[in-house]
Amino acid sequence: MEVKWRCVSDKGKIICPDCLKRISCLWLLFIFLALSGPSPVYSDDGESHHSGGTTLDEAAALKFSQSALGNNIGDHRFTSSTGEDKNLAQFLGKPLLISLIYTSCYHTCPILTKHLADVVRIARDALGDDSFSVLTVGFDTAVDSPERMRIFAKERGIDMPIWSFLSTDQATIEALSSELGFIYFRSPKGFDHLAQITLLDTEGRVYRQIYGENFEPPVLVEPLKDLVFGKHNESDLLNGWINNIRLFCTIYDPTRNRYRFDYSIFIAIGISIIALGATAIFVVRAWRQHKSTA
Repeated sequence: MEVKWRCVSDKGKIICPDCLKRISCLWLLFIFLALSGPSPVYSDDGESHHSGGTTLDEAAALKFSQSALGNNIGDHRFTSSTGEDKNLAQFLGKPLLISLIYTSCYHTCPILTKHLADVVRIARDALGDDSFSVLTVGFDTAVDSPERMRIFAKERGIDMPIWSFLSTDQATIEALSSELGFIYFRSPKGFDHLAQITLLDTEGRVYRQIYGENFEPPVLVEPLKDLVFGKHNESDLLNGWINNIRLFCTIYDPTRNRYRFDYSIFIAIGISIIALGATAIFVVRAWRQHKSTA
């Protein structure tokens, strides 16, 4: 004989088990929402993140990011993944890419960094191995130690002399993220933030923002190419002329996922010169024949 359990309230009314389950679920849901609701974001040392909000407003974050264009970045201090002290000024003098990540991220940061590595290889092949530098900075200062940054780089298979993985303190992250136009918020899954890479010019000014975790290579390489080839010493006319040729003749080939030097421009110029020469010869001969018969 099957026994059907019932519950009786203090007023003698029978409450079915299904009702109890529903009531319990509602209470659990209420408790969960109360505990996971928005709250002010603070770092572990009691300082609030510079973003100063509770949720990530993508439109506002993008606007703030774009407002950073032209900002001069301060000479901040860092610690490399090998324990060396570094200053931002040590990386200037050539274009500089900066990416802010947190090492405990399980999705966006690893994907973004891996894709950035692929595009950096394409850029080095097109622009030169030592034509620019890359910095990845951990913004979760309580966790992103030099050792964690070293492991993060190793797990992504990144070992390039132009690429440094850096740690720093909370005050530096607050200042740097503000200068770069980078907003982040603590969330139940870790942090919410824009998938953003910032390109600085040779003097440390914000030149371009690159967004997304799977952007097309030209989105990053083209502004890099402008900085590497498009700016030169006016007194060095030969190098300037060569750089201008490389600027306009280095094009992206999507079928091979790499940049190549486009010789078709020179072929077109050569054909044009030959055509003009042939036309000039014809005109001169016709003029001479007309003059001799006159």
